[in-house]
Amino acid sequence: MAMADLIPTLDNEGLANLRANAQRLETSSVARQAEQASALLPLIDAELAERLTRVPPKAPAKARAKKTAVLVEDADEDDDES
Repeated sequence: MAMADLIPTLDNEGLANLRANAQRLETSSVARQAEQASALLPLIDAELAERLTRVPPKAPAKARAKKTAVLVEDADEDDDES
């Protein structure tokens, strides 16, 4: 199976590792490895872009209701006045 065929089956970490290795090999002194890496990078980038579009958007933060202070009268104060 060709490496290009495996790209969709990789998890995000595996895809990130493959991209890092392809970038490293692209600057390799071995011409064949550099050519293969150069061919894979656009495919990897396309897969990463597609995965980003599939991620559901974050839900907007819910506004919290402000708490209002409640004045509590002391019951003992009412007894002193009687």
